[in-house]
Amino acid sequence: MEELLGLSSVLLIILVVIGLIIVLYLVPVRLWITAIFSGVRLKLFRDLVGMRLRRVPPATIVNPLITAHKAGIGVQTPKLEAHYLAGGNVQQVVNALISADKADIDLNFERATAIDLAGRDVFEAVQVSVNPKVIETPPISAIAKDGIQLRAIARVTVRANIERLVGGAGEETIIARVGEGIVSTIGSSASHAAVLENPDLISKTVLAKGLDAGTAFEILSIDIADVDVGENIGAKLQTDQAEADLQVARAKAEERRAAAVAREQEMVAAVQEQRARVVEAEAMVPTAIADAFRNGQLGVMDYYNIRNIQADTQMRNTIGGGEESRPGSEGA
Repeated sequence: MEELLGLSSVLLIILVVIGLIIVLYLVPVRLWITAIFSGVRLKLFRDLVGMRLRRVPPATIVNPLITAHKAGIGVQTPKLEAHYLAGGNVQQVVNALISADKADIDLNFERATAIDLAGRDVFEAVQVSVNPKVIETPPISAIAKDGIQLRAIARVTVRANIERLVGGAGEETIIARVGEGIVSTIGSSASHAAVLENPDLISKTVLAKGLDAGTAFEILSIDIADVDVGENIGAKLQTDQAEADLQVARAKAEERRAAAVAREQEMVAAVQEQRARVVEAEAMVPTAIADAFRNGQLGVMDYYNIRNIQADTQMRNTIGGGEESRPGSEGA
């Protein structure tokens, strides 16, 4: 019996300890006391225990609530809980509201939470609105009309535009637009020397284009930090063009040479063909003479006259260094 009583006492103690742990977890008494002494009135069970049941860490809501109360910012607990459940950063929103209030910037709770849920750092945005930020562009290459390449680096001073933080473009768009403006301004310059003499012309021209339209920033100034002279792109392009023209001319000349060689070979073949026809015609002469004898159209004296003429012609060719009479040229 005593053993059963001892076992029951141990089980009771364990249950009491477990119960205390659960109660202390569900009821953040220490946080509740801190809130009371900070001037924030919260219901222990309705607010704090309710946060536990709604899976909202009480410290995540109560600490920013205390901070806002001390700074004189009126925020409601349910709205903070709703923002937390939506995936927002409650502490950042409260810090942004306090900073905006001290800087006399018109920023309400709804806009601050919207900026935070849009993925932007709302507290940093307020800081940039108070203290402008400098964005440095990478080296931007552009070519003046005289063909000389210039590399420019610009520093863009921007201030956050609270009204356009939701849906406005970011720093990448500012850098891209400024780079486009620099390329356009240098490209329209008559010479690179004019740009080097007055680099502020780039700043004035680019700034006048209203590059901050549709962005989350307001451009205050654009300053050219450095301008370096690059390559002579115009001369290089002309050299490349001349080389290309030379290659084209060589190709056309080679084409004409090949055509001439082919034409020459054709003429040689034509000459050989004509020579073959001459030889063929000469070979038919003895046959024609023989036919003339048989038909009585050629007499013996006529034949001897022909032979004398052939011999005389052959002698003259030999004396003059000409070709010897071809075989078969004599009479039959």
